[in-house]
Amino acid sequence: MLTTDYAPGSPCWLDLGVPDVPAALAFYGAVFGWEFADAGPEAGGYGFLRQDGHTVAGIGPRAGGEDRPSWTLYFATPDAEASARAVERAGGSVRMPPMDVLGLGRMAAFADPQGAEFSMWQPDVLKGLDEVSIPGTLCWTELYTTDAAGAVAFYRSALGWGTEVTELPGGRENYTVVFPGTRKNAGPEHACGGIMQLSAEHLEPVGGPYWQPYFEVDECDAAVTRVLAHGGRLHREPSDHEGVGRMALCVDPAGALFALITSSEE
Repeated sequence: MLTTDYAPGSPCWLDLGVPDVPAALAFYGAVFGWEFADAGPEAGGYGFLRQDGHTVAGIGPRAGGEDRPSWTLYFATPDAEASARAVERAGGSVRMPPMDVLGLGRMAAFADPQGAEFSMWQPDVLKGLDEVSIPGTLCWTELYTTDAAGAVAFYRSALGWGTEVTELPGGRENYTVVFPGTRKNAGPEHACGGIMQLSAEHLEPVGGPYWQPYFEVDECDAAVTRVLAHGGRLHREPSDHEGVGRMALCVDPAGALFALITSSEE
């Protein structure tokens, strides 16, 4: 379960990069009820997505080109420079070196050895998202990769994560649950995400390995109806998962992938 105490290595922020910010605002406003708050002229069109006055994500323009519209997950770090060195030592790559962001903190962007992109955030004024794990907010993170064992080794080394392998319901493939470094020996309530291996053929249509954000919703099927009614589509139909909840994988009108879940109360 995600929390807002943001232990090092835990998800603390996410933002959406799209070529048409107003169109994305209309879509996500209809799906989640989010509102937009501009970060100011110096932010280059970047702003904050808010629910009931609380920041739940960021959004900004992304020019056309090789980079597809996407959600980017940020993991907390006390030292962005040290994290960049750790990523490189572990076999990842630095896409954007550490930099100051509007006096709010420092960020850096990376890719893991399989190509999944992520960022890290060293907080100053901005600690992270105001709300998580309630309807309309980020509640889980999941890495889809072609090499789960390699990804586990990388993130354990680069981010200091603890991991635990569990079998998915139905005796299907194994699933690796990840924990922030300070909680690596804690119980499942402190897990912050999962790692799942998928074939290259499965991931090729979406551009390869990637981190998927999950947003909590009151009713998964009702949220899917809103997605479809406002120009989005489904990557995977809603389905029930024992002990987890009902979930669907979605694609917004620009092509960014995200997931919806109504979590089980068990």
